[in-house]
Amino acid sequence: MGPVLAGVLQLLALAGALALVHIPLGNHLARVYSSDRHWRVEKWIYRGIGADPDTRMRWPAYLRALLAFSLVGVLFLYALQRLQGVLPGSLGFTSIDPDQAFNTAVSFVTNTNWQSYAGEQAMGHVVQTAGLAVQNFVSAAVGMAVAVALIRGFARSRTGELGNFWADLVRGVVRVLVPLAVVAAVVLAGCGVIQNFSGIHGVGQFTGGSREWNGGAVASQEAIKVLGTNGGGYFNANSAHPFENPTPFSNLFEIFLMLLIPFSLTRTFGVMTGSVRQGYAVLAAMGVIWLGFAALMLWAEFAHHGPAFEIAGGAYEGKEVRFGVGASSIFATSTTLTSTGAVNSFHSSFTGLGGGITLLGMMLGEIAPGGAGSGLYGMLIMAIIAVFLAGLMVGRTPEYLGKKIGTREIKAAACFILVTPALVLVCTAVAMALPTPPHSMSNGGAHGFTEILYAYTSAANNNGSAFAGLNADTQWFNSTLGLCMLLGRFLPMVFVLALAGSLAEQRPVPVTAGTLRTEKPLFTGVLVGAILIITGLTYFPALALGPLAEGLAA
Repeated sequence: MGPVLAGVLQLLALAGALALVHIPLGNHLARVYSSDRHWRVEKWIYRGIGADPDTRMRWPAYLRALLAFSLVGVLFLYALQRLQGVLPGSLGFTSIDPDQAFNTAVSFVTNTNWQSYAGEQAMGHVVQTAGLAVQNFVSAAVGMAVAVALIRGFARSRTGELGNFWADLVRGVVRVLVPLAVVAAVVLAGCGVIQNFSGIHGVGQFTGGSREWNGGAVASQEAIKVLGTNGGGYFNANSAHPFENPTPFSNLFEIFLMLLIPFSLTRTFGVMTGSVRQGYAVLAAMGVIWLGFAALMLWAEFAHHGPAFEIAGGAYEGKEVRFGVGASSIFATSTTLTSTGAVNSFHSSFTGLGGGITLLGMMLGEIAPGGAGSGLYGMLIMAIIAVFLAGLMVGRTPEYLGKKIGTREIKAAACFILVTPALVLVCTAVAMALPTPPHSMSNGGAHGFTEILYAYTSAANNNGSAFAGLNADTQWFNSTLGLCMLLGRFLPMVFVLALAGSLAEQRPVPVTAGTLRTEKPLFTGVLVGAILIITGLTYFPALALGPLAEGLAA
């Protein structure tokens, strides 16, 4: 079997597996967030945190609870890193420097998981498990809670209530993420991913000296890392490390886990709004973009011109031999179209156009299918923009799911889509203009510019993957990337919840002959076109200076 055919078959296998679980998992998520009953373990958690799960919240109260919880998470994780030197199970590692501790705390709380450190050389067992792994669960649950709040905004009328943040958070962890992560961890451990609490030990003699590795609870952290679209690796090599991702099957399974919840949430959206076909329309838009980007990446990495590529049969530099070009390309596409950010290959070593595809996937807003929760609410924002544009073309007040899209709704949606590009482009421009930040680049020209553009795109979109070649462990990058993660995560959530509150207050609008049928293939095409056009108009100049210039010059 040729490598191209193997890549295509893996893509089809993923699509088939996701189709099998789409309905049962989507229905389960709808039941979880619609239930009025509280499990006993959930009641214990509510008592422990002093929360009333039955209090109905309007969007300002929902937002305050979300921000307060996230702030506590940042402070706790920052303190845990700063105190690592005196904690048990630290493996002899010292406390983390203030700027890096800030960056890492913000990174994991915002579901970004950007890492400017080598995990096996910096973090002990306590920080990895009690700090980073816990945030992998709760940060994903926060994103899912915001998505559900927006769904309720569409589903409810003449009320501003969006549910209860604490109930949504706890249920997302207890009823969804923990059970799925346990099953996934068992599968990964069966594939050979390590799961222990051993200390540092040698693994033999090599040219230049011996090598040492430490063990850890890797299978359990790897499971929630990809399931919750987090992406932070236990080891510096991330999912390219054989302790995290040892076989071609484990690689395919990890890609499946990345896509599992984001794709299934479209079913949840359809069920909770009472129109399953609306969920399928959103799913179709996500699927078209994901399959299109994966096919484009396979072409870029297999068919790029040049004698070295032709002799090797593809762009093998920076890719693990046990995965090959096909699996590495699908992984890279999936990790940047979601907010996962895990890597099983060296994105900086991709072809110029291949690296540009990973960048463009994040620039879309990571909505195909996006992160756990964040992908769905990002896609629904784009659906509102598409409805608005279609309404302008036919001279009719735009409506979506029986709700009028008026001035307030469009302002919230517009602010949502402008926040991230502003952060990316302004911070990249400032970093390139100042004398010190460019010194962190290991490459010059278009490739060096792409390193910095990729870093800020990854941070502001809460992805966390790195183009590599950039020394981001400096005070400038730790601080500015940390701020990008914070603003890129929570400012959009403000606009999403404000939009949800506005929609929930409206009365439903009856369907008429002039209503745009948003469950039809025509609307799916309009939605995909709006996403690509808006992203292209926003980022094309930056892409032209970086990956496009490099790809065309090769």
